[in-house]
Amino acid sequence: MYYNVIITGATGMVGEGVLHECLQDPEITEVLLINRRPSGFQHPKLREVIHPDFLHFRGITVDFKNYQACFFCLGVSSVGMSKADYEKQTYDLTLEVARTMAAQNPEMTFCYVTGAGTDSSEKGRSHWARVKGKTENELLRLFKKAFMFRPAFIQPTPGLKNTSKYYKYISFLEPVLKRLFPKYICTLREVGQAMIQALKKGYPKPILEVPDIKALARSGN
Repeated sequence: MYYNVIITGATGMVGEGVLHECLQDPEITEVLLINRRPSGFQHPKLREVIHPDFLHFRGITVDFKNYQACFFCLGVSSVGMSKADYEKQTYDLTLEVARTMAAQNPEMTFCYVTGAGTDSSEKGRSHWARVKGKTENELLRLFKKAFMFRPAFIQPTPGLKNTSKYYKYISFLEPVLKRLFPKYICTLREVGQAMIQALKKGYPKPILEVPDIKALARSGN
């Protein structure tokens, strides 16, 4: 079986890591990057479309029926943002993209990176968690095969260029974190591998916490 996949957010750490895994998988024959600015990546099975405004996505000239999955890795931190801006850049933007894809291809697998602590009830005290939960819930209604990825601390893949400076500063804590909080730590490779396996074989649960991500990643070995 061969697959064509879409990745958003490849200019960020998670998106680049997922791209890295996809390019190494022999069953993935085409990777389409949809970015707001050029990524600089080059590979024989890589295509790139630049679309500067994801909040106005419906005019994009891509035939989504030709793709079996979207790995949505685009996201922003709520730190320093107003509540209105965070909701716009998280819920509104994601759903604009997802609704455009679903209108053409509701059978595609849609993997969305949220985060540990996301609030599915949409009623908790944390604004960012409510917004993420609202986004997850709407995606699960849009796609039959939607998977919400909730990593916590992600260990970067060595050698990639978009690793957040934040991780470089706290990398010395990884051995301690692994011992004290094993259920909250996974590698970027595991995130990418788990998304690929979600496409190939699915998963019994639509919401994947860190232990689920690790288990699904291992299932491909």
